[in-house]
Amino acid sequence: MNADLHAVEQILDHDFSDRQLLVTALTHPSFGHENNVAGGNYQRLEFLGDAVLGMLLAESLYAGFPDCDEGRLSRFRSQMADQETLSAIARKAGVGDYILLGRGEELSQGRNKDSILADVLESLIAAVYLDGGLECARKLVLRLFADRLSVSSEELNLNDSKSALQELLSARRMSAPRYVLMDESGPPHDRLFRFQVLVDQEVAGEGSGRSKKQAQQAAAADALERMQSRSCSRTEG
Repeated sequence: MNADLHAVEQILDHDFSDRQLLVTALTHPSFGHENNVAGGNYQRLEFLGDAVLGMLLAESLYAGFPDCDEGRLSRFRSQMADQETLSAIARKAGVGDYILLGRGEELSQGRNKDSILADVLESLIAAVYLDGGLECARKLVLRLFADRLSVSSEELNLNDSKSALQELLSARRMSAPRYVLMDESGPPHDRLFRFQVLVDQEVAGEGSGRSKKQAQQAAAADALERMQSRSCSRTEG
């Protein structure tokens, strides 16, 4: 366990004064139940980590995108703190190798589940915050999210086709879009999803992606392109 904790400390670039915080941040509820772990599991830390991460991302976005209004900043933060993004960061850092799982979660490939990886990453952020203070947590978040915080607002907007479609439909007084999963294929670790987006019960767009979120964004982008193309055609006519 000591060697594993040291490896996680290297990932986080933080040496813990209270290593029990680190153990708790890595403990899935299933492991805690099966082994009567005194320190509990990561769920309470996850709650705190979500708030700490949200505040630090808001702070960074506020400073980094001075021309963006409140609505856009909120959408950008939501993009950066969603399950898919958090799990991708955790997976890239190798966090999954050190999660303490019960037998059932171990057998069901819990180390690679987006939900667990995202929860543990938030828990680790909370553990660093409690052990080292806000500045240590800030350094960790800025390092983990450096690539995402360095993009332009235009690039972030490209990843938010669902919000753009919702706003366009609202402006045109049309019904809200509905996303329907049409197909999924491939092995569990490399799924491909295909979604259609329906507006007023008609297919407005279609898209595929390696996650449900990516496929829905692709479908929304396709719908936007089709709607804008039809608008241009009517204008030219």
